Amino acid sequence: MIQTKAESFARSLERALAGPLPGESAQAAMAPGYLEGLGGPEPPGSARREASVLVLLYFSGGEPRFPLIRRVESGGPHGGQISLPGGGREPGESPGEAALRETEEELGADPSSIRLLGALSELWLPSSRFQVSPFVGFRAERPAFRPSPAEVAGILEPGLSELLDPSRRRSGLREIGGRRWELPYYLLAGGEVWGATARILAELEALLRAAGLG
Repeated sequence: MIQTKAESFARSLERALAGPLPGESAQAAMAPGYLEGLGGPEPPGSARREASVLVLLYFSGGEPRFPLIRRVESGGPHGGQISLPGGGREPGESPGEAALRETEEELGADPSSIRLLGALSELWLPSSRFQVSPFVGFRAERPAFRPSPAEVAGILEPGLSELLDPSRRRSGLREIGGRRWELPYYLLAGGEVWGATARILAELEALLRAAGLG
């Protein structure tokens, strides 16, 4: 029964990902205000860095869930933040391959057990000069996670019901670049998810609602 429900969900989401995506309009709902001062699309001739992330969906506790990682406190700009598994693309690697490799390196999830359902809209991040390719992957059951201690301080596993709950959208003040900004965020599994990760999840949320999967 659970297997049938999981496969039906995966097929429906795969079809939705193959059609028109909500795109920038959905992402903008969770975009921080400071982005406006950093410019819009990638400028011509810029030194672009390419990265991929993965929303890995699996059934656990009777509903689809996905892992978010709390990064270790490294002293860098992203230390301690909550994000999707992912990172920079290696030479000769496709965007999807990078998403799977990074998920294996950070969470120990076997890439051969993950089915890529499709991609969400790319994001250009002016502050880090990354062009991010988000993918959605699926497996029927929860992986046996083995987080990398060098990169991952903890794992959060919210259900899609949390993502689709309007009360989980919040806002709060954060200091960015020496200035305080009102930033939108999701409260998921007890963690505050903002920035590029929140924008990616906002598009996934919109897609799920449009496909009748919410």
